[in-house]
Amino acid sequence: CTTLPFPLQSHCRKTVLEMGGEEDRDGAKGGKILKRFKRGWMWNQFFLQEEYTGSDKQYIGKLQSDMDKGDGTLKYILTGDGAGDIFTIDENNGDLHANKRLDREEKAFYTLRATVVNKNTGLKLEPETEFIVKLHDINDNEPKFAKELYIASAPERSNIGTSVTQVTATDADDSMYGNSAKLRYSISQGHPYFSVDPNTGIIRTALGPGEMDREKREHYQVVIEAKDMAGQRGGLTGTTTVNITLTDVNDNPPRFSQSIYQFSVPESIKTGIPVGRINAVDKDLGKNAEMYYSVVSGDGLDMFDVITDKDSQEGIITVLKPLDYEKTRTYTLEIQVQNTQTLDTRFLGYLPTKDMATVRIGIEDVDEPPLFEKASYMMEVKEDAAVGTAVGSVRAMDPDGYNSPVRYSIDRRTDLDRLFNVHSGNGSIFTIRPLDREEVAWHNISVIATEFNKPLQTSWVPVYVRLLDVNDNAPKFASFYETFVCEKTKAGQKIQTVSAVDADDPVGGHKFFFSLAMEGAYRGNFTVKDNGDNTAGVLTRRSSYSQLHKSIYLVPVVITDGDFPMQSSTGTLTVRVCTCDREGNMELCNAEAQTSSAGLSTGALVAILLCVIILLMIIVLFAALKRQKKKEPLIISKEDVRDNVVSYNDEGGGEEDTQAFDIGALRNPEAIEESKQRRDIIPSGTLYPPIRRTAIPSRDNADVRDFINQRVQDNDSNPTAPPYDSLATYAYEGTSSVAESLSSLESASSEGDQDYNYLSDWGPRFRKLADMYGAEDSDRES
Repeated sequence: CTTLPFPLQSHCRKTVLEMGGEEDRDGAKGGKILKRFKRGWMWNQFFLQEEYTGSDKQYIGKLQSDMDKGDGTLKYILTGDGAGDIFTIDENNGDLHANKRLDREEKAFYTLRATVVNKNTGLKLEPETEFIVKLHDINDNEPKFAKELYIASAPERSNIGTSVTQVTATDADDSMYGNSAKLRYSISQGHPYFSVDPNTGIIRTALGPGEMDREKREHYQVVIEAKDMAGQRGGLTGTTTVNITLTDVNDNPPRFSQSIYQFSVPESIKTGIPVGRINAVDKDLGKNAEMYYSVVSGDGLDMFDVITDKDSQEGIITVLKPLDYEKTRTYTLEIQVQNTQTLDTRFLGYLPTKDMATVRIGIEDVDEPPLFEKASYMMEVKEDAAVGTAVGSVRAMDPDGYNSPVRYSIDRRTDLDRLFNVHSGNGSIFTIRPLDREEVAWHNISVIATEFNKPLQTSWVPVYVRLLDVNDNAPKFASFYETFVCEKTKAGQKIQTVSAVDADDPVGGHKFFFSLAMEGAYRGNFTVKDNGDNTAGVLTRRSSYSQLHKSIYLVPVVITDGDFPMQSSTGTLTVRVCTCDREGNMELCNAEAQTSSAGLSTGALVAILLCVIILLMIIVLFAALKRQKKKEPLIISKEDVRDNVVSYNDEGGGEEDTQAFDIGALRNPEAIEESKQRRDIIPSGTLYPPIRRTAIPSRDNADVRDFINQRVQDNDSNPTAPPYDSLATYAYEGTSSVAESLSSLESASSEGDQDYNYLSDWGPRFRKLADMYGAEDSDRES
């Protein structure tokens, strides 16, 4: 253990003692005998100073085994953190060295493992044992603050010692070893306004409330210094900057920028319009600078008001009531301004917390239109008032000093029916047409007042005319009433309750009286009982009625109102006689009653019947026209040559015969539509396009030949055409047929002589054709 540094010798002795080394022989206590091991390490941990600056390797210590006899047969082997790179061991004698400069702040200790092996055999003579190399700290790191710049604030007018903020610094050196990490704070910039606690770093105010005034100085920059080695000489230092702002408190009242304000406005200015602005200044900020204005006195206290502009904190003077130059030409106001927030009066002394200003407002004269005595008028007139009856009057005057005469008129846009008029001189309103309250109960008109000398100066006033009710309408049934009575009933049975309505509106409400008409045979059948509540019940006066005798009764009920002059009318109640069951429920009525019960009147039935008749006539007419269209003549166009040929009854009249066919079709066959469909049949199936064939030319009758060839071609190519007995139908057996063509028109012998007499045997229709072509051959021979 003597080979180790002094601080480690006692620890080494303890370790050897615990491991059963030589020094336990005299240290046994209580007669306990300790067992001795063959191996004993003379080390446990080593210490090394950081940041070694020497040129040689730094010696750490020596590792030695009890088995080392000094004969060079043992070999020390080192493994673990940095073994071979940072740390090396002499394999012969166990000396341990550090090869590099180490920094404790990077790594505070290293864990290594050592063992001993025989050089010759390579066998381990000692088990691998772990030990630690710790680095001794030196003061090689300056303090560092958590922030390079701190932002803080403190209320202005704060007391001495008010805490502002706290700064914190740290030192990477070992706080458990020496004073390398013990810090002390001091203020190097910011005197005499602030101070810092040397141990905690808390910054406080150092001056009293009278000195810390935001309105004088708002921003401060304070530099704080932290020094290790407990602030002793030679310690390392670090600094940070703290920007401190004094926050505002409401310690300044608002003050007007001037004591007197003057404004002028025209007398025609509307209420609510701003007159002018006044301004007060408050040195405080934000809510502490918010203020409000008020009118506290003056002859314009009731004529003007002042409101505060929330954005600019200005006072806006507005008009409360209409101004009149002829009455008052100048107004004076006393306006007060004060803060909305509570004012801190500790530092005001005898200064007032409010401020006052005088405002003088001059009124300018304006040429004004006539002014009515009232803003609106309400008048009443009876609805039966005669034309020309006075309803009321309006009055307006020129408010200017000239007192110009005024002319009155009615705005016809408000009196489209022209019911009223006004006297242009005195403003009297009267009727010019009859009135009816039941049509319109209120009339809202406008009267215009215009100065005679200045027609552009006009004004309007609304006039509300209420029509008073007069009893000029008779009451009537509230609805159409229809009921029934059973053939078997009892006298005094109520069969219907009726009520009435009246277009009039009496002051005391409606009062109706009901009764039967004075004359009529119905009085012996029914009676009316007035209920006294503007309703009445219709009762039977007999116990039996007969449908055969009379199926419907029309009961006239007289309705009279209770106003003056009394008005009355007669309403008719329709009563049908029906068959009922024992409970009085209707079972069957006659046909007329059933029609009536369905809600169809005689007029409605007549109208329905007329509609049915008209509809039938239209259908018959349409069918007749359609049938007439189907019956077309055989010869309907010049294109149907087949029908034209068979319809001849004589030998032909040449071009003069225009009744049978149009000869122009024979002379110009190219104008005929090639794809014209057959008109004598209904086509069915797929229509095939026509196949053009070359006709055998003839020397004479080229027009007729070409036309017939074209018709033959069209009909041959039409598979839907039936074999009619006409020249339009031909058969063709194909080019491979050994038989000759049956068509004389396509025959190669057409150039030769043809005998058409056989056509006469086919019937009277073909006899005309035989005569025609036979005559043609005769002419050719001649």
